[in-house]
Amino acid sequence: MKIGVFDSGVGGLSVANAVKKALPQAEVMLREDKENLPYGTKTSKRLLTLVEPILREMVADGCEVIVVACNTVTTTIINQLRERIKVPLIGMEPMIKPAAEQTKTKVIAVCATPRTLASDRYNWLKNEYAKGLKVIEPDCGDWAMMIESETISRDKIAKIIDDACEQGADVIVLGCTHYHWIEDLINNLANGRATVIQPEQPVINQLKKVMSLN
Repeated sequence: MKIGVFDSGVGGLSVANAVKKALPQAEVMLREDKENLPYGTKTSKRLLTLVEPILREMVADGCEVIVVACNTVTTTIINQLRERIKVPLIGMEPMIKPAAEQTKTKVIAVCATPRTLASDRYNWLKNEYAKGLKVIEPDCGDWAMMIESETISRDKIAKIIDDACEQGADVIVLGCTHYHWIEDLINNLANGRATVIQPEQPVINQLKKVMSLN
């Protein structure tokens, strides 16, 4: 089976690597759209214009399932894409439900792009699973470009993580696949005060289900 992985930038590579490791028998095709970075500040209409042609090309190239390895795209336009793209699309979105199940302090932090945080899907996830919790949403708007350009400011990230932990967050949700590249740094900065979670494993589990159905 040929599995497609799409993301705006280098975040998709982290997901593609995880898929290759878990499913070595599959062929994995990675597509990025670095020319139009960042996605996290774009409108839903603009995102659809950018993403739909790329996914159509991936299907034409033989992808039988596509991982949309972008929380921004998943939380804003995944339903529209599923109506237009005729292969299964597996999205990635902030892990609010697992975070809510894990937290002992009833405080979680969600690190995501402005577009993800403003999306109807994200707010539905919060209303559905995070009732009664304090949800901290720090300004991580420049993280994706820092990671993409390899100009990571440890101090800037440390300030956000320290502030979240000081407010009582004991679970930190990585709601952008770019942030997977600094997962170890965030774990180090949290220093045992919070658990860091991201959705690569659930996506792989879903891929295995889809592959067994085909």
